[in-house]
Amino acid sequence: MQDVSFRERAIYLDSLETLVLSDIHIGRDESSSIEFPLGERTDLKERLQSLCLHFDPQTVVFAGDILHSFSEASITTSRILSDLVSIASEGDRTTILLEGNHDGLLETVWDGSIQRAVHFDDGTVVTHGDIIPELDRPGSRYIVGHDHPAISIEGVRRPCYLYGESQYQKQPLLMLPAFNRLSAGVEVNQLRTSEFQSPFITNAAALQPIVYDKESQETLRFPPLAAFRRLL
Repeated sequence: MQDVSFRERAIYLDSLETLVLSDIHIGRDESSSIEFPLGERTDLKERLQSLCLHFDPQTVVFAGDILHSFSEASITTSRILSDLVSIASEGDRTTILLEGNHDGLLETVWDGSIQRAVHFDDGTVVTHGDIIPELDRPGSRYIVGHDHPAISIEGVRRPCYLYGESQYQKQPLLMLPAFNRLSAGVEVNQLRTSEFQSPFITNAAALQPIVYDKESQETLRFPPLAAFRRLL
């Protein structure tokens, strides 16, 4: 995936001029005893704004699990979603909302279109990753979220992307970490294929962890999990 830029738990697809972020989990802090010093609303807005300013995308995709709670969508949740969509839609940008397994109440706070997947002209499929969506043709690569991947290095857990050259339907796959920073992530160091929740993962040992280091602004690529485990 030569056209992919990694930054701040999101990706930018250069060839499609598209920004993708997954697992925003709006309302996570309302359901948790942990909160951001400045609040979830400010954190999510500032980071999305920064990404849009940096990449200047034509399209922004919220790739599922936009909401967190299964039981209620509060006024605060509704306002945060409205703020994020406003930022994503500034100028002539197109904003696409994809449904994830946490999004049963999304239609109560969003009256726009909600899709299960978006299939771009070059064959790229973006979907949440909890289920295999119905598509009118096979994808040439798949971009998903859902599992909140993270790797542990010297006792420090870091959110990571996972890239596999031949996964679902023998096609390339890229899994994103959770955009919401309250999610510590699920450590994938020792996970086997059957332990991943996403059916798009068909060979965990071949997945390559990728970490974006915010301080150095560098993208760090590690060996596939099979080799990475032997280094620990």
